[in-house]
Amino acid sequence: MTSERISPAETSSAYLAGGCFWGIERYFQGVDGVVGTQVGYAQSSIPNPTYEQVCSGTTDAAESVRIDFDPSKVSLRTLALLLLDVIDPYSVDQQGNDVGRQYRSALFFQDDAQRAVYAEAVEQLAARDGHTPAVAVEALRDFSPAEPYHQDYLEKNPGGYCHIPLAKIANVALRQRVIDRVWALTPEQYAVTQEAATERPFDNAYDANFAAGIYVDIVDGTPLFLSTDKYDSGCGWPAFTRPIDAAVVTRHRDVSVPGMPRIEVRTAGSGIHLGHVFDDGPAEAGGVRFCMNSASLRFVPRERMQEEGYGAYLESLDQAQ
Repeated sequence: MTSERISPAETSSAYLAGGCFWGIERYFQGVDGVVGTQVGYAQSSIPNPTYEQVCSGTTDAAESVRIDFDPSKVSLRTLALLLLDVIDPYSVDQQGNDVGRQYRSALFFQDDAQRAVYAEAVEQLAARDGHTPAVAVEALRDFSPAEPYHQDYLEKNPGGYCHIPLAKIANVALRQRVIDRVWALTPEQYAVTQEAATERPFDNAYDANFAAGIYVDIVDGTPLFLSTDKYDSGCGWPAFTRPIDAAVVTRHRDVSVPGMPRIEVRTAGSGIHLGHVFDDGPAEAGGVRFCMNSASLRFVPRERMQEEGYGAYLESLDQAQ
């Protein structure tokens, strides 16, 4: 997809700002349902400003992206959440290495319906984190397309500067599918699953839970562990000898704690942080301990598994008991 694509009449448009428009444009080009993009300058005090004028700080324009999208495939709310998710929403007039008023973050609305969507998203973020984001929600006064050189810049120059991590650009379609559920997480669940925090040992939902059932990814519901593979390791967190399927988790080297290299475990689907895996598990069960955070899991009791769509795992659960 390129910025030159003409959007069909049934599409809608969103105008978003979040730092250098090169990276924001490239990120949203990967969203399913986005049919066209165009970078430009919003809220300028002069008509049709040039890049040099915007950078001079005399126009008060914000580097922005027009996003044409099919509302039947992606909602305005999803676009707003994706922007808030990929930028630092608390940074004032700066994203990445770019500093200046033109790099401020904003959700520019064209009508009251858009304003309500944007305001709700920002309010939810503030409620979750406990402080006010530096993301403006304001009426779009004007938008001038940027020079052709800037359109699709990172498609034409893949090695160019981008303040958006390349991994996030590559995974945006997946992120799109789970972003609403990520937004519904509690502050602790968000910190653990999205920021690789660790919950308190012995003071969490599932450390002492040994009821029959299945543990699933709290974000996308992927089945991860059976209760029959859970054991009391004494570590204070839910411990399992194995996942339901080795393919549902991924392992990553973790050197975040100096002098204590570990192997981090994430889900293969939603990519959330689960915990770590160690080689001190029960020898008779393979010697592995999957030390997981309760905040990353949702437990479905055996009596609800069929109703919630996990009936296919009942036979394995019953056979192992």
